[in-house]
Amino acid sequence: MEGKKIKDKAILAKLLEKGLKIILKKECRQISKIKIDIAASSIQIIKGIIEKIHISAEEINYKDLSLDAIELEAKKVKINFKINNKKLKFKNDPEIKLRISLSETSLKSILLSNNWNWIGNKITKEILNEDKLEDIKIKNDQILIKAKTNEKALNEEERFDIKAENGKIYLVNETYNKSINIPIEDKVYVKKLTIRNNLIIIIASSSISF
Repeated sequence: MEGKKIKDKAILAKLLEKGLKIILKKECRQISKIKIDIAASSIQIIKGIIEKIHISAEEINYKDLSLDAIELEAKKVKINFKINNKKLKFKNDPEIKLRISLSETSLKSILLSNNWNWIGNKITKEILNEDKLEDIKIKNDQILIKAKTNEKALNEEERFDIKAENGKIYLVNETYNKSINIPIEDKVYVKKLTIRNNLIIIIASSSISF
């Protein structure tokens, strides 16, 4: 009997993992190396309760938001999982913990994309008083921004520090003595932000829905 319980639990966990992977692949334009760890018994899954879910993935593109890596963890997740057709729905919007990694390549891809270039242009206009963002780099754990005016790129790069404060992300330029709040979703609260080895690490919490 005990062996059957362990086997049943393994089957349900695998079916649930497949359901979650289907959702993630459907929501993202690109995602790879997905790992899912579910802490729940077979009875809990049948009742629609998961004690804890831990998900990690790499090379993510979600609505033109390019991320090198992401880890998220949610507890007390309520689900509706139909075993016969392997369909999975969330009955609540679980609170999650996030760890996001952003490289220079990802940052550049986001701020120069059609969907998000308005953020880069907002930075250059409000702080540098120039028309558009031309290029962005991460060097010596600082953000380097090059602007464009009248369709001509300027030669000089301006240095910015990036930090988290009161749940928000700010870019700070000491030369102009200005800072700007980087727009993020209201439900996301940034707890910590660091740059290590030219990689931006963001620790945050948020509710999430599918």
